[in-house]
Amino acid sequence: MSVMILAASESLADTVRQTADTFGWTPQMFFSQVVSFVIMALLLRRFAYKPILAVLEERRRAIEEGQLNAEKIKKELAEAEKRYQEIVAKANADAQKMIDEARESAAHLSERKQQEAIAAAEQIIAKAREAAAIEHDRTMESLKRELGRLVVQTTAKVTEKVLTPEDQRRLQEEAARQLAG
Repeated sequence: MSVMILAASESLADTVRQTADTFGWTPQMFFSQVVSFVIMALLLRRFAYKPILAVLEERRRAIEEGQLNAEKIKKELAEAEKRYQEIVAKANADAQKMIDEARESAAHLSERKQQEAIAAAEQIIAKAREAAAIEHDRTMESLKRELGRLVVQTTAKVTEKVLTPEDQRRLQEEAARQLAG
């Protein structure tokens, strides 16, 4: 039995040698190729893989920063809207108070004085609403400009491209439209 195993192993060894000779395989060539492969893998890891990972990480950070800026702008917009509502509520309360006072005093005066007081109170309401609307418009314009600037800045960072004035204008307009909608 051991003779059969020995004969089979010699036959297998001969087959392996013939196959290696057929394909031109030699131990020296094999080891030189393994060494070349290891060197190439190390070079690629050092000079290609690591820089690519660094660029990807930088872009990820830029995207996160853009998202944080967008969240910040949303919070500022919500705060501006809240301030606007407070201004309008205060103006309405003040105007209502003035109207009530004017109506009270007008009840004691003649018809002519009553009409003058109501007209003055309504004019104050109109001016207060106009002032509140102007303040709201100013705040919204400021936020739109800031959002547009941040969108342009973030887009330039993410794409690593210098944006033309036309690209900047288009991005600002698109951000303003989305903010208005």
